[in-house]
Amino acid sequence: MNSTYTQPSRTQVHLSINDEQKNLLLSYSYSIAQARSKADLSSAINDRLKRVCGMKDYLISTIDEATHTHGSFLINANSHYARRADFKEMMNARFCINDGLANMVLNSADPVPFSIAGQAKRCDAPGYVAFWRAMGISKIVGVALRVGHQHIGILWIEPDKDADSEILTGGFFKGVVAQLAIALANILANERAAAHLKEIAHYKQQLAEERTYSQQQAYNTVSNKEVIGNSPQMLEVFNRVERVAYSDTTVLLLGETGTGKELIAQAIHAASPRKNRPMIKVNCAALPANLVESELFGHEKGSFTGATERRIGKFELADNSTLFLDEVGELPLEQQAKLLRALQEREIERIGGKSPIKVNIRIIAATNRDLLKEVAAGRFRSDLYYRLNVFPILLPPLRLRQTDLLPLARFFIKKFSGKLNRKVEGLSKKAEQELMAYDWPGNVRELEHVFERCVLMATGPTIKELNLFTDATDKPPGKYCSNTAVQTLEENEREHICHVLRLCNGKISGYFGAAGLLGVPVSTLNSKIVKLNIAKKQKVFSNGHQAVL
Repeated sequence: MNSTYTQPSRTQVHLSINDEQKNLLLSYSYSIAQARSKADLSSAINDRLKRVCGMKDYLISTIDEATHTHGSFLINANSHYARRADFKEMMNARFCINDGLANMVLNSADPVPFSIAGQAKRCDAPGYVAFWRAMGISKIVGVALRVGHQHIGILWIEPDKDADSEILTGGFFKGVVAQLAIALANILANERAAAHLKEIAHYKQQLAEERTYSQQQAYNTVSNKEVIGNSPQMLEVFNRVERVAYSDTTVLLLGETGTGKELIAQAIHAASPRKNRPMIKVNCAALPANLVESELFGHEKGSFTGATERRIGKFELADNSTLFLDEVGELPLEQQAKLLRALQEREIERIGGKSPIKVNIRIIAATNRDLLKEVAAGRFRSDLYYRLNVFPILLPPLRLRQTDLLPLARFFIKKFSGKLNRKVEGLSKKAEQELMAYDWPGNVRELEHVFERCVLMATGPTIKELNLFTDATDKPPGKYCSNTAVQTLEENEREHICHVLRLCNGKISGYFGAAGLLGVPVSTLNSKIVKLNIAKKQKVFSNGHQAVL
């Protein structure tokens, strides 16, 4: 926006004042110079200047060169106008500098008088003219407040009817105005410094809290080495983790709830060059739809109702580190589009922000949903799916990891024996049989909780039985539920292979083929496809995606 006012040339202010006025000016200058806040300046004006300068009322507005606007900064705390219902709204408003009044004042070296009645006749008169007229104000005098070449603000004066009009044009008043401008500049500088210090302190506190939490999470997971397994499926998972960890490649972790996706994400991060900074986690499923953008990208103060301070989002916190998007399949479609843009551009913009912020992050996403089915159903964006599905790692359900059950059980017995200060060392034959017979629909998470309960309830060094359910409402589908049909191991295996084939778009061999994800040779997978009567024909969804039936 081009301005119609010009910067004044730097001229020497010549003060034609007598000795008495000089002494008075020195006294007032000292009083104004002591002002360090709005309250101090207001007191100095009310106590000493209003009467001498013939002010009935006054207002100081400040200039924002960036937005080319002016707005109220300091009002007379004793003004009767403050009792009006629309007073606060008018004081918070900002107006264009080129509004016919402010620009005239800023272009003049002398005070500029305005007839409010005359200004109100203009069709483009700024809103504050109507406000002043409603207040019964007939005349306003505007005085520019400058420090050197810089416009600081405007002093608006409602002159007293009985005041000598020459006071506002004399050398004494010019001296007062010069001191007011310096005081205003100092107060503005102090407020900016205080705001910056407060913001820095807030940032430090927020970063400390976030990183302490994240580092504690990293310690609790990675140092405990809870990623346990010797089954072929888990060995393939470990192989893929080792291959991808040292790169910045985006990883998509797939698997049922409780299979350990967060542990694998931590393992990848801990083996990466970014390991010295904490991995930042976002649980997408736990975020209300209206807070997703703020949580991911942050917001500026005042950008929406309740935004009382600036907040940095998880993308910024994860700069030069890893961002773990857990349950990414739960994001609403509208937020998926914004996430996609952030991933493509590697930059974000806070809500209410004015410029983009570059981020250097590594993305690990996780979901328990079949994202191809979600794409076909229109619940997940296909472009976001392909952006995330660069390097998929499938975590097998516990029911397909029979050889890992006993090692996991022993690990959790040892863990909770130490944590709960109990001397429990192993399982009875009956407990082992229960362990192997149950299909663990809650996967490793359920196994962990069961053994925490077993260690707590144990009456000796051996867990005699697992006591899988405490009441009827606890019972998940499986062999221990009499009213639910039980899937055989073969049916579970068939279902799992079909799921993996869908993830791979029917591809069996190759690095990203189903055989690699399952951790079995291609010949073995082909044999199982024939044995389990899995059809190889493809179904094409309306959006072009394929899934094996």
